[in-house]
Amino acid sequence: MKELITLIRPYQWIKSLVVLFPIFFGGALGHFDALSEGFITVLSFSFASSSIYCLNDIMDVNDDRRHPKKCSRPLASGAISISQGYFLIIAMLALSILSLSFLPERRNETGAIIGFYWLLNVAYCLALKQHAIIDVCIVAFGFVLRILAGGMATDIKLSKWIVLMTFLLMLFLSFAKRRDDVLRMNETGEAPRKNTYRYNLTFINQAITITASVTLVCYIMYTMSPETIANFHTENLYLTSIFVLLGLLRYIQLAVVDKKSGDPTKVLLHDRFIQLIVLGFGLTFLIIIYFL
Repeated sequence: MKELITLIRPYQWIKSLVVLFPIFFGGALGHFDALSEGFITVLSFSFASSSIYCLNDIMDVNDDRRHPKKCSRPLASGAISISQGYFLIIAMLALSILSLSFLPERRNETGAIIGFYWLLNVAYCLALKQHAIIDVCIVAFGFVLRILAGGMATDIKLSKWIVLMTFLLMLFLSFAKRRDDVLRMNETGEAPRKNTYRYNLTFINQAITITASVTLVCYIMYTMSPETIANFHTENLYLTSIFVLLGLLRYIQLAVVDKKSGDPTKVLLHDRFIQLIVLGFGLTFLIIIYFL
């Protein structure tokens, strides 16, 4: 049972909380119906993503067996058979569909977005992840689909800024993760994945710098846009930019100095500095829009 749980990677479900971005940035945290619909969508997306993790591990099983860390994964180590992996794919997908049935409205539209996410990531596992740049763009776009699903399920209109910032931030994190692959390739002489040969530290470092810079500028423009000021009735949201800057700098430090950018989810779950920055950002944002 432990190996089965490890294969579906429940700790990665934290990524699906991006589904709640429309509620948070839409000022709808006090609306119970929106929260209920949002968490149902989070659950459905989590199961759908777990089915993709299973498929990805099946496709990468031979490469994972040669990897110093991934060789301990359930499929690579032989703790779980390939047939059991396929069974988990079907089971997780069924649970995702079942979860959607609890949405009171717009379940078909929300399901269509999740279905597109699933098909796109199947294509990613089978072929698209072998192409540099395309691979990180698909990962980032997967998070855009999460917030689109959240907006659809809760009937909250998404700001173009939120969509753009989500894509840019996740592109930044994806490049930082690829940096870990490049470092391992430089140390061992063997690429963790086939497309790693199309990356090097010079390119990755520049890509990280560019995406971090554009993300920060985009967020500042969002906080100062007439649309945002009119929506929240405040001009003070620009103050939260300091947390975005600190978060980006801290993550770059982890990637470049500490060389610990291999798994963004684990960074968020274990790095106290990052956690304090996220907490500070969330509290400051809420205080400004709800109490000032």
